[in-house]
Amino acid sequence: MQCDYFDAGECASCSLLDISHPTQIAELDRVVRDALFPQVDETAFLPTVFGPEHHFRNKAKLVVGGTKSEPTFGILDTNRRGVDLRHCGLYEPGLARALPRLCDAVSALGLTPYDVNTRSGEFKHLIVTHAPSGDLMARFVLRSPGQLPRLERAIPELQEAIPGLRVVSINEQPEHKAILAGPREHVLTEEDSLPLQVGPVTVFLRPESFFQTNTAIAAQLYSQAARWVHGSGADTLWDLYCGVGGFGLSVGAQAPVRVVGVEIEPAAITGAQRSAAAVEARNPLSSFDFRVGDASTILRNEQPADVVLVNPPRRGIGSLADWLNSSGVEQIIYSSCNVTSLQADLERLTSYRATAVRAYDMFPQTRHHEVLVQLVRQPTASRSCG
Repeated sequence: MQCDYFDAGECASCSLLDISHPTQIAELDRVVRDALFPQVDETAFLPTVFGPEHHFRNKAKLVVGGTKSEPTFGILDTNRRGVDLRHCGLYEPGLARALPRLCDAVSALGLTPYDVNTRSGEFKHLIVTHAPSGDLMARFVLRSPGQLPRLERAIPELQEAIPGLRVVSINEQPEHKAILAGPREHVLTEEDSLPLQVGPVTVFLRPESFFQTNTAIAAQLYSQAARWVHGSGADTLWDLYCGVGGFGLSVGAQAPVRVVGVEIEPAAITGAQRSAAAVEARNPLSSFDFRVGDASTILRNEQPADVVLVNPPRRGIGSLADWLNSSGVEQIIYSSCNVTSLQADLERLTSYRATAVRAYDMFPQTRHHEVLVQLVRQPTASRSCG
């Protein structure tokens, strides 16, 4: 992949850009195998799943810099000055077409960029998410809600300039910290969620919701998990750390299953419940129960499901591994974005053996990765619930 920003030394976010994509895939495969072998038998490793090396990102996370009259949308350099990256080659084609127009329209609003060096200004980040339909969601991260009235008045103008702009929100992030967003969100449009088609289901993303940045690879990840669940003959599934419900919804959309999903973020559960209603209408033999709560503890007193699917944050599942060992659950499907914490968790899951492992090139040009593991209870493992 050729990138003018990289060649000019303006952006080094794509740390592997000078390595060919086939070599990147081979290195990803090696890293995963080295981390998990000999704990996982060599025969369990499946070929790595990958897609295009560019035009794959469905989200742009842009730091706002520059000046009120000439803002930049991209990153900050080593001197904390803005570098404009609105033409980055990683964005999906629809996002790549819309983003320059959106940035121009936002620039015309006259919001003052936040200056990290002087701790002054208002506008910190612009986060834009793109759906395969062409619809967009824009999130303005501001230091305070003072510009809310101005942005509310500008909604018709922004939607006229960018016809696919469906959801616009303001997030308040008043602290001088390297965090993307704060806890308070104000949705300014009639629509509060972006529908995004992923394989057989539509997930609904609110501004606060997490979703994988590579829609095509996410669809393949969900599809593989669904095949493993259905291949086990399971009737029930727990989808823990479920986010907007992508895994559980994909499983239930393809065959009858009772899904219980748990996620600590209320906005994500609201989206999952909305998606579930549509899936149940098409597949009435499947049912979904999405709940807000701590995925590591909330279901411990309930009858375990046939399969438990976990998609934890980078730190892994921790003590949940110990409970699973004594739970009687026959199969675990583990989706990880950190092979190091995954390896540590597999060491704790002594009642299970990995029967299949597959890496996903979710983030080309970087060392970030996604790994999906199928774990089956060993015959000698205890089946008493603890």
